Amino acid sequence: MPPRVLLLLPTTSYKSEDFLAAARRLGVDVVVGTDRRQAFEDLVPGATLTFDFTRPARGVQRIAGEHARAPFAGIVGVDDETTVLAALAAQALGLPHNPEAAVRAARDKYETRRLLQAAGLRTPGFRRVRVGDPAGELAFSVDYPCVLKPLGLSASRGVLRADGPRQFVAAFDRVAAILRDSAARRKGGDTRHLLVEDYLPGPEVALEGLLSAGRLRVLALFDKPDPLEGPAFEETLYVTPSRLAGPLQSAIEREAAAGCRALGLREGPVHAELRVHEGRPWIVEIAARTIGGLCSRALRFGAGVSLEELVLTHVLGRDARPLSREKDAAGVMMIPVPRAGLLREIRGLDAARAAPLVEEVTLTVHRGTELLPLPEGDRYVGFIVARGASPQAVEHALRQAHLRLDFDVR
Repeated sequence: MPPRVLLLLPTTSYKSEDFLAAARRLGVDVVVGTDRRQAFEDLVPGATLTFDFTRPARGVQRIAGEHARAPFAGIVGVDDETTVLAALAAQALGLPHNPEAAVRAARDKYETRRLLQAAGLRTPGFRRVRVGDPAGELAFSVDYPCVLKPLGLSASRGVLRADGPRQFVAAFDRVAAILRDSAARRKGGDTRHLLVEDYLPGPEVALEGLLSAGRLRVLALFDKPDPLEGPAFEETLYVTPSRLAGPLQSAIEREAAAGCRALGLREGPVHAELRVHEGRPWIVEIAARTIGGLCSRALRFGAGVSLEELVLTHVLGRDARPLSREKDAAGVMMIPVPRAGLLREIRGLDAARAAPLVEEVTLTVHRGTELLPLPEGDRYVGFIVARGASPQAVEHALRQAHLRLDFDVR
């Protein structure tokens, strides 16, 4: 009998197709746990369970019952809102897992900051404030520039910089409105507070890794070539390998490993964001999941093994022979929303796909979609993936492909 794995996939996830494809390549029998059964019935007929991810304790009993009928060899929480249920269920079934407290801390930016600070790691000055607090009074009690952000949302949604009291009040009101939105509440996490922290100038990087019994194995380090200086922090480009100096890369890897220990994370994928400030790495966040969107398509290991295959191989206990990332440079562009409005058409797709070094251009929105940019929006238009001999060539290819796209937004 093939091993059986439970994939916890929210219907909003970009990653469903890639994880299911990886399971097929590995010969794994998949059960999908999701928040809306009908979204996966055609993909995995008869192998779908439905959960309310905001109430993970309720899901554990059902998973245990399904495990008694046909045992699971592993459980993977694919996106942020599923990681707590994955940890609780794996603990109940006696499978390798992250502690519940560690996963909850990784999902809460205030708890992350608090634990990093307690461990003596570099972290910006921070404070947690209530959504209902008077913004006008708070504006004169913080240092500038500062950054306001929700505690539990991802992909830079609701993250804003303020350089003075007037900007602070405007940013506070925008973040509070996002947290009152029903879609934010469905993501789970604390929507009653937001975080105010010092702004740290400097370039940002993303680290992809895999934890095994508390030991971090670094899979890739991405540069983010576009400056992330605000007022919103829309991420667009990820390029690997990093062009930072070797000693600084080593320092980033050590800091990320120390951050995982501070949070208590021990098993499975890790996606960490760090900022290089005054020549040293500072942790922005650590997530107990793989990189977001379709960005993992920029990563291949060994003879074409995907990141999702590595994660499934790890959860099955098969990763005795670590694979290195391919030698070519690679990168991904998260195509940003050009402006708010109704998407009528995207022209130039064939030209973008024909650009040198470009491997794929995948759209994740359709005609008639109402587009909303960051910080209120939570979707990208699509993803461009490129590979080449150098990070510089890959970055150039991604930018050129994007320039060939023409967006008709009314």
